[in-house]
Amino acid sequence: MGANGLKYFPKRFTVGTPHDLVTLSCDVASEGDEVTWKFSGEEIDEDNPFEMKKIGPNLLLKDVGTPMLGEYTCWSRGKSMSTYLLLQAEEEEEFDYFLTCRANSYNCTFSCTWNDTKYKLVRLGLGPHCREGGDLCSWVSSTSDKQDGKLHFELHHSLSPYSEESTMLELTAEAIGNDTFLRRIKKFYLHDIIQPDSPQIVKCQELEHYLSVTVRPPCSWSSPDSFFPLEHQVEYRLRDDGQVKCSKPSQLPKKISSLRARSRDLLVQSRWSKWSEWANVKCCLLSSSICHVSETQ
Repeated sequence: MGANGLKYFPKRFTVGTPHDLVTLSCDVASEGDEVTWKFSGEEIDEDNPFEMKKIGPNLLLKDVGTPMLGEYTCWSRGKSMSTYLLLQAEEEEEFDYFLTCRANSYNCTFSCTWNDTKYKLVRLGLGPHCREGGDLCSWVSSTSDKQDGKLHFELHHSLSPYSEESTMLELTAEAIGNDTFLRRIKKFYLHDIIQPDSPQIVKCQELEHYLSVTVRPPCSWSSPDSFFPLEHQVEYRLRDDGQVKCSKPSQLPKKISSLRARSRDLLVQSRWSKWSEWANVKCCLLSSSICHVSETQ
């Protein structure tokens, strides 16, 4: 069975490079025990078509190539152990293509999205102890199926939101696809991935010469607002000719039909949030609730 049939990350696997020399160990056997090795369910004998040779309880593989990749199982004294032989992935695109991360606040979680569809199994680990892989890392699996062709992850960090950020987060990604193995490391500051959720337009007030709009941070944003200030921007549509323009929320022209807002961290100039839904200005003025309109209006 090849790695393509796996539903979960294998507990044991070995990574080789083309034409490499690899030794697979059989941990259920002791020195002198009779050991049987199988490859993809078929017993390996001396006449195998590949350069596979048993040395004690272990299996030596010479000149590793694609036909030799997959599941190996050793049997000894009624016990078995499986391991997968994978090929080291070649250097490809920048890691930012594979993995994008976002934090909607300075609280203890952030999310990441894996964008490469050829890797079927992916896991992420946070911290320097994940660099070499293995069981010392608390690996995180994706939170949902690939409904959009991508894998989504939720990770937790221990940085204090009230302290000056001096430590970079170190994220390790391991991925398996088409019997190849990829490991990449991404380092970044939390403020580098900050992108607030869309803000809320809560009030419109008509003054003598202009319209004033009150924009509130999204519920997910860190508090208090005085310590985590946001910069807001309002996009509005003119009532007469339908032109769309941008402004700060404090002074907007009166003759507008609809508006929407977005925000970013004022102190670190983070990425802008997505725009909120278009809001009808008449509803905003006449009631405490905001009436949304379609983007084409």
